[in-house]
Amino acid sequence: MKINTLVISLTLVSGYAAASDAPVQPTGVMPPSAQLCVSCHGAQGEGIEPLGPRLAGLSSEYISTQLHHFQKGIRQNATMMPMAMTLQGDGIEQVASYFSAQQVKTQVTPVIRGKQVTFADDTARLAYQGDWSRGLPACVTCHGPSGLGGGLFPRLAGQQASYIKTQLLAWQDGTRKGDVDGMMANVANKLTAAEVDALATYFANLK
Repeated sequence: MKINTLVISLTLVSGYAAASDAPVQPTGVMPPSAQLCVSCHGAQGEGIEPLGPRLAGLSSEYISTQLHHFQKGIRQNATMMPMAMTLQGDGIEQVASYFSAQQVKTQVTPVIRGKQVTFADDTARLAYQGDWSRGLPACVTCHGPSGLGGGLFPRLAGQQASYIKTQLLAWQDGTRKGDVDGMMANVANKLTAAEVDALATYFANLK
C-alpha cells in the first residue's frame, strides 16, 4: 500500500476511566474502563454529536493507537489528552476491544473500486479516484471500499461530518499528527476548503 494515501483518521476516542489491570472483558460486557466514555460516545459507541464521534465500526488497533497518541501528546486535544492518561494497565485494550466489537446499525454495501470508472459527482470522483494531477490519492485507497476502513485506517462511512471536517482541519494546521511520514498532513493540505466540506458530508451520508 502506498505511503501517500488519504488517511482521514478521523476519530476522537474517549477513555476517561479509573486505572485497571483486570483482564479484557468479554466483548458484550462493558468494562469499567469504558463506562465514562459513554457520556460522549454512547453506550454502543454510536457517537453523540457534537460531544464525541462514533467508535463502533473502528478496529481495536486503530482505537488503541489513537489513545496512545493522546497519552504521548502526539495527537492534541484538550479533552482527550487528560482522559487518555487515566487509562493504565490493560485499560486501553479494554476500551478498544469493547467499542470495536459494537455493531454499526446501518449497513453500507461496499462499492468495489474500479466497478465504476466515471463519476459525474466531483466529490465521489475524489473519493474513489483521487486527483493525481495534484498528487491526491483516492480516499478508498486506504480507507477501503465505501470508506469502511480496517486496521490502522479508520472507517469514514457514517462518521459525523462535523468530526471528519474537524480532523481534516487538524491535519492541516498540525494539531493532529502521528501519520507515517506525514502522509495525511500532506494529503489534507492539498484539499480546498470546499473539498473538505464536501468529503466530510459525502462519507457521513454513507450509512
